[in-house]
Amino acid sequence: MNDRRGNGVGGLRAGSLGTFDSVVMAVAGCGPAYTVIALIPALVAAVGFAAPAVLLYCAVPMVGIALAFRHLGRLDVNSGATYSWVARSLHPFLGFLSGWAVVVSTTLFVIGSTTPAGRATLSLFDEGLAEDDVLATAAGLGCFLLMAALVASGARIAARARAVAVGIQLALLLAVAVTALTQDAHAAAFSFSWFGFGHFDTAHTFTAGALIASALYWGWDVTANLSEETRSGRGGSGLGGLIGLLVVVATLLTLTVSANVLLGPEAVTATDGGFLHQLGEAAWPGAGGTLLVLAVPLSMIATLETTLLQATRTLFAMGRDRTLPSFLGRIHRRWQTPVAATLAVVAAAVAALTLIALTGSGLEVLGDALTGIGLLIAFYYALAGISVAVAFRSVLLASPANLVLLGLWPLAGAAFNIWVLAASIPTLTGAALAIGLGGLALGLVPLAFAAFGGGRPYFRPSPLGPQNLEASDTPLVDAAAAAGPAGGRRDGLLSDF
Repeated sequence: MNDRRGNGVGGLRAGSLGTFDSVVMAVAGCGPAYTVIALIPALVAAVGFAAPAVLLYCAVPMVGIALAFRHLGRLDVNSGATYSWVARSLHPFLGFLSGWAVVVSTTLFVIGSTTPAGRATLSLFDEGLAEDDVLATAAGLGCFLLMAALVASGARIAARARAVAVGIQLALLLAVAVTALTQDAHAAAFSFSWFGFGHFDTAHTFTAGALIASALYWGWDVTANLSEETRSGRGGSGLGGLIGLLVVVATLLTLTVSANVLLGPEAVTATDGGFLHQLGEAAWPGAGGTLLVLAVPLSMIATLETTLLQATRTLFAMGRDRTLPSFLGRIHRRWQTPVAATLAVVAAAVAALTLIALTGSGLEVLGDALTGIGLLIAFYYALAGISVAVAFRSVLLASPANLVLLGLWPLAGAAFNIWVLAASIPTLTGAALAIGLGGLALGLVPLAFAAFGGGRPYFRPSPLGPQNLEASDTPLVDAAAAAGPAGGRRDGLLSDF
């Protein structure tokens, strides 16, 4: 398998994104406003005042996975990310299943989030319209198709709009947090004990909270799949993902603290989907609720876009290696984007949503899909954490920093995700388990065809290790940078740190 270095090899448009754009992508991928309204009430219901502690302690191993992505990305710039890294450091079969897990989880997320995105958008105009499932699905599908058109047109096309959307989200969420800590009237006084273990008991266990928190931190790794299109992709995309994850951690922590202060756990869990509105009203009576709810559709639409990018780039890498049908590796000659992979994901999403609408299976199936993908996420995150330690095994003892940053911390992240995967299974419904584990098992079919149907180079990979980094002793130069100002700096967003 060839080493894809983001310099135009494989046909994607190099230099479309800078490190700043990667940070924006990582934050948008986590969708802080969307995850807050969807999961923070569930987290508070599970652990009460201990929600900040769960978020903090679960962030530590997740940062270990972000470090793994950063260092693996320095060795191998590939739009398939874990699909390539795991194959070259552990085994091609595990690499394929890792890539398959990304494709299935992202596609299911797109399908499961389209209707909620439509509902959130319609609620800005009329709450009654938002209650109509068919209308909400149609509105969400319209937003999704618009995002698909932008994705097909190029990763840079919507850079400014994406930055504005993410900026509005963070500004609104953090403004509420600051207001909560400066107001005189509180539901509860701030306490550092919220970051300790004193609030955990038999009714509020760390395990219950960790299963939810792990889902809150998914999505930042989209930057790895865009490494071939990122200027200085050998370092920029991984750095952007790490910084973006830290921004999301800080945002979720401060917002959860503000929810404890302004509302208290009982009020947070009793809002019945109106958590952000009530929080905004408590911070800024009159208009605060409306302003804060505005962040939700912005977050959901941006998250749909980044998730679609992750799915299409992984499919493109698999098609390029012919481990999936080779037409998925085709690119648009002008836009230099994986248009065939984009159309494949769009077709799957439209077909699934149409089938659900016609059969009347309702939102229960979509809810099970969103729950089941947690198993797939934990699977490929764990493999990434193990892969970096294996890839850098020859230099782990060269320094204490190497041992921690390349070995112990990523391995702790891998162990955490393995534990999350094992602990999740008893808590999920049969449908969610069938979707999660069944979706992963389904990958064995194309894997068998690819492995035994023609001797693909993917199954004879070159080893991944520090020698790959040493072989590239100069920064990667992309075609856009070589072309001068016309290559992509005019929008002012393509800046590196």
